[in-house]
Amino acid sequence: MRFPEEINDDVLKRLRRLEGQIRGVQRLVDEGAECREIVHQLAAAKAALDRVGFRLVSAGLRHCGTGDASSKEAAELEKLFMKLS
Repeated sequence: MRFPEEINDDVLKRLRRLEGQIRGVQRLVDEGAECREIVHQLAAAKAALDRVGFRLVSAGLRHCGTGDASSKEAAELEKLFMKLS
C-alpha cells in the first residue's frame, strides 16, 4: 500500500527530526553526559519513533475505511499495529 504524498512528507519530516535527536544522544554519550540526561533523550527518541509508526498505521486504517483497501491489506495493517504495541 502506498501512502499519499502528504503522509510521506509528514513521516519523512518526523524521521529527520528523530535523526537529529539520535545524533544528539550520540553526542551526549561521546561527551560523557550524565546517565539521566542520556536516558531522558533516548526515551524522547523512542516516543518519537513510536509516533511515526502510529502515524503510518493510522493513515493505513483511514485508507481501509474508505473501502479502497483489500482485506489482505487490512490484515497486514493489523499485524503492523500489533508490532508497535
